[in-house]
Amino acid sequence: MGHKVVVFDISVVRALWETRVKKHKAWQKKEAERLEQSALEKIKEEWNFVAECRRKGIPQALYCKNGFIDTSVRLLEKIERNSLVRQSSPSKERDKRSSPFVLELSGEQWKELPDSLKEKTHLKEWHINNTLIQIIPTYIELFQAMRILDLPKNQISHLPAEIGCLKNLKEINVSFNHLKSIPPELGDCENLEKLDCSGNLELTELPFELSNLKQVTFLDISANKFSSVPICVLRMSNLQWLDISNNNLNDLPQDIDRLEELQTFLLYKNKLTYLPYELLNLKKLTLLVVSGDHLVELPTALCDSSTPLKFVNLMDNPIDNTQCQDGEEMTESEQDRQHFDKEVMKAYIEDLKERESVPSYTTKVSFSLQL
Repeated sequence: MGHKVVVFDISVVRALWETRVKKHKAWQKKEAERLEQSALEKIKEEWNFVAECRRKGIPQALYCKNGFIDTSVRLLEKIERNSLVRQSSPSKERDKRSSPFVLELSGEQWKELPDSLKEKTHLKEWHINNTLIQIIPTYIELFQAMRILDLPKNQISHLPAEIGCLKNLKEINVSFNHLKSIPPELGDCENLEKLDCSGNLELTELPFELSNLKQVTFLDISANKFSSVPICVLRMSNLQWLDISNNNLNDLPQDIDRLEELQTFLLYKNKLTYLPYELLNLKKLTLLVVSGDHLVELPTALCDSSTPLKFVNLMDNPIDNTQCQDGEEMTESEQDRQHFDKEVMKAYIEDLKERESVPSYTTKVSFSLQL
């Protein structure tokens, strides 16, 4: 008796299998779309985003608008990109600092400038940061070729009057030190273009002599104790960037419109209750940040489409309760916090400028009137 041989067309089995594979892929695609549109998936995405922002210390106000988490904000990407740039730049910086015309000192092992510095009067740049140096010597007047004085985050408590002898000085950065005053002689540096005195916490005024600085385009006096805009600032006719945030401003001067070249004006975290109409006369002003103040009045035309302003931030964030009261000693950690706030705001502003579509204005203002 012979064996029975079963004969069948294998193409039928193949077709059946391909049909099942197609159905499975279609189901997977549909499931993926369902999960993408699912509220749970959205909540998970927002939660991960908030956790990442908190881990990096980014203020909630930068990613939470009107109670909604904006996960499309590129702030994280911007900060990471900046950190990568900082990591990739050391080699370039080293090449630059290896120049015989550049001095670089960094680290707490430095408590005073080296004695040999007196013999290097050909230097054009000083880059001194994160040291314990407290005094800039008077022989700085010998460095007539000096163009850049970059002295952030040291322990400097006083600038010598001789600094006014540096006629070729273009930039000076004395941010996050312990200065309580600026020498009037600095006004003799008539070629100065950039001045940064931020984060000293105790500065209350600038000398009138700084009115001579007609070439200054960048001025940062944030994180101090200014109660009004210094008169000399209003006379810096070429000023384009003014940061006077984190001070004690109660109002702006009526002649603020003298700063005809002003493009960026940072006023956040002060005690302003109104904005003067004269702000509308600043025809080149494109960025205004007045968050964290006590605004109850502002010119309605400020947010009109006819103004050159590309971005107006009037978000009324609560005043930081961690600020020290008058008379209380400011600690080093306070300077660190102010420095971080500035870095976040810088990344935030750069991100706004890079976006293809920037909102023309944000007008969330809290009115709190006591009758």
